[in-house]
Amino acid sequence: MSRHPEVKWAQRSDKIYLTILLADAKNVQINLEPDGVFTFSGTTGSDNVLYEVKLELYDKVNVEASKLNTGVRSILCVIEKAEKGWWKKLLRGDGKLPHYIKVDWDKWAEEDEDDGPTPDDFGGMDFSKFGNMGGMDGDDDLDVSDDEEAETAKTEEATEALVVEKKDEEVSEIKEETEKPPST
Repeated sequence: MSRHPEVKWAQRSDKIYLTILLADAKNVQINLEPDGVFTFSGTTGSDNVLYEVKLELYDKVNVEASKLNTGVRSILCVIEKAEKGWWKKLLRGDGKLPHYIKVDWDKWAEEDEDDGPTPDDFGGMDFSKFGNMGGMDGDDDLDVSDDEEAETAKTEEATEALVVEKKDEEVSEIKEETEKPPST
């Protein structure tokens, strides 16, 4: 018997975001049909527990323009709608969403909000060509921009100038105290 993975969803006028939360998924199989039928299966854990889900999306989709990114903890699907427009709901039918499907508030946008790209919108990039992107080799050097370095240098210079000014004031006060004639 299979289980259902947790699925998060959000939409824009031209696409649906589906995130399948399944850490260390193996044997992943995803199928998307033009009529909006989305199927997923994959295993996880040392016992290779099977997770499956079949969703009949509200309307038709553009399979060729849709994208997929399989990560360590989740699988993100950016599904292009066949026709631009806001769907009333994610799935066909009159029933409520199954308990394992939740709104992805990190990607959610209302119809009247900006319809621009989200941080996870891949812009047509093919993630299979990335390979070793660097920065993952345990090197703890921070990649600080030139602007940040300049700002840090200015702050350090200003602090140093204040310290020197304060010391000069203290030296002047000591000189004044030692140069005063003794009071009688």
